[in-house]
Parts: sequence; structure tokens; C-alpha cells
Amino acid sequence: MLPIEDFATLPLEVVYADDAIVVLNKPSGLLTVPGRGPEKADCLSKRVQARYPDALIVHRLDRDTSGLVVLARGLPAQRVLNLAFEQRRVDKRYTAVVTGLLAMDAQWHEIDLPMLVDWPNRPKRTINHAEGQSALTRWRCTALNTAANTSRVELEPVTGRTHQLRVHMQAIGHPMVGDTLYAPPEVQAQADRLLLHSGLLSFPHPVTGEVREYTVAPAF
Repeated sequence: MLPIEDFATLPLEVVYADDAIVVLNKPSGLLTVPGRGPEKADCLSKRVQARYPDALIVHRLDRDTSGLVVLARGLPAQRVLNLAFEQRRVDKRYTAVVTGLLAMDAQWHEIDLPMLVDWPNRPKRTINHAEGQSALTRWRCTALNTAANTSRVELEPVTGRTHQLRVHMQAIGHPMVGDTLYAPPEVQAQADRLLLHSGLLSFPHPVTGEVREYTVAPAF
């Protein structure tokens, strides 16, 4: 495993930093926190802590999802941000490309389908009406690519279940392009990465209480 100082040499895109928070643009393919085994030691949190030793995790993005992540600097800031997430005072908006052509009516639509871990096929999740936890996603279509038979969508996770956006879009028949867990092989093959990006993150600053909003456009 690399010593912590060596993580400082690895790429890191800092969007904003002060004494209480660090906001970053995580690339697709990078874990947010370390996984099991030395081959999964490299991650966003290690790279950040090599530069900001007091940085602490507040939330995560899936390895294959790119986009905005905020880390707290110190325990007091972490406690305040954790509470903001628990109280749903954090707004997140994602961009994705999904297979199939959706209605482009500028309206927000809802997917309200409960989710549960798919134990025989972990880490996958599945829709389970009998035992699943409530999960709510808002979506709208912003562009169509008729040649590729794909739609670009904006997504708002009202709840924060693992793989929620990916499972919900698959459940309505529009899995995400490049999704190696939930899309069929021909949809996976349309891109060399999962086309899902966290492009907007808004939350109250843990010291001032001022609502901060950060945006980063997707690379796809």
C-alpha cells in the first residue's frame, strides 16, 4: 500500500476549499473510500487527506460515477454536514445518458420504487415491494440522440439509496449507458464508462450556514 504522502502525487481536482470543507470533482473509476485489498487502496479520500489531513468523509459516489463530492475538514464540520444530509437539506442533481428515447416534455417525473440488496448478486440492488426501503427519484429528459437511441436526463435523488439512480432507470426500462451492473451487454458497450455524473451539489456551509452551490459539467 502507498504511504499517505505518495497519494499527494496522484491527480485531484479541487473545486473549492476553505477551513471547513473541500469540494472535489471525482473522476469515474475512482473509489470514494478504500476497498478491500491493496489493489483498492487508491481512492478519493486518501488523495484528499494527503493534502488536507483533517478531511473527513460525509457522503460517497459510486466508483464509476463522476462528479461533485464534499469532505468536511474536522469533526465539528463533519457533524454539521452529516446532519444536513440526514435532514435532506442537501440538493444533488445528476446527468445521465440512458438507452431508449424518453418523452422530452420538460416536466419532472417521479420513480417511487422500494429497493433492497440483491443478496445472491451483491453488490447489486433490486426493486422489492415487500421488503424494500422506500426510494424516490425525480427525472426529466433534456435531450435526445435518435441515431444512438439514447436520452440525456437530469436526475434528483430525493432519497439516497445505494445505486438508486441506476436501479430506478433500469426499472422503467432505460438503463444507463456503460453500466456494467444493470445494463445489458449491448448498452454497456456503448461507452467505456458509466455515463452518470453528479453535476450539482448544494448544502449549507457548516460554519456560516450560507447555502453554497457548486456545479461541474459532465465530460460526456
